[in-house]
Amino acid sequence: MKDAILVTGASTGIGYAISALLASEGYTVFAGVRNTADSERLGAIPGVAPLQLDVTDAEQIRDAAHAVHGSGEQLRGVVNNAGIAVPGPLEFLPVDELRRQFEVNFFGAIGVTQAFLPMLRASKGRIVFISSVSGQIASAFVGAYSSSKFALEAAADVLRMELRGSGVGISVVQPGNVDTPIWQKGRGQKDSLLARAPQAREYYEKHLNALASLSESQKRSGIDPAVVARVVLHALTAKKPRARYAVGAPAGWMRRIFTALPEHVRDRMLMRRMGFE
Repeated sequence: MKDAILVTGASTGIGYAISALLASEGYTVFAGVRNTADSERLGAIPGVAPLQLDVTDAEQIRDAAHAVHGSGEQLRGVVNNAGIAVPGPLEFLPVDELRRQFEVNFFGAIGVTQAFLPMLRASKGRIVFISSVSGQIASAFVGAYSSSKFALEAAADVLRMELRGSGVGISVVQPGNVDTPIWQKGRGQKDSLLARAPQAREYYEKHLNALASLSESQKRSGIDPAVVARVVLHALTAKKPRARYAVGAPAGWMRRIFTALPEHVRDRMLMRRMGFE
């Protein structure tokens, strides 16, 4: 019997890198994807078994759990990686867009965790939540994303306490700037928001343009998703995994320093870092 790992959001970026690394380490990787093209691409990697898995679809989550349970392989870990970024000022961001942000980043991760926990209890396995430095430090104009990651980190803390003694380990991985498509998709959503809400353009356009420029520069200097994948491997296999892993230099020092600052000082420093005066 092989050990297996489930990875959600495996089509691109961090999820793809995690799937490829775990497969190279000898695991069977059940890689959650949402379309046939991604399934075929991932299926070409030896050891990767693509699964149709939209984390906002309860029926697909149940079907994925049944497929893994019926595979005859022991599930040793779940990596909750699926995520999206919905940027924009909270003043004008439609509540439906906020709900969509949480459906993927928070409710999707919790739904997957609940469905697969019986198997992880049996194997005394691991759960890894891919969060972000934004899960502890909120920034302007990415409030929906930050809020969903704050909620995810709180849920991880609660599960770590509730599952104490079960043998199931819980870790949160907090990448800093990563070269991943998530923010490219977010920039397109920013343009759509400005088109729908003229006042958002009047009040915030220069800030959103500065955010887009920052996002582009961070993409160029972002760490390789493979670096995050190595940290996830450690969280899944270490005898004593950490509760949190900050990945990349900015994530490490920002978490330590910014969270200790008075709020008004932190706000000013964050706004300056984002190019806002």
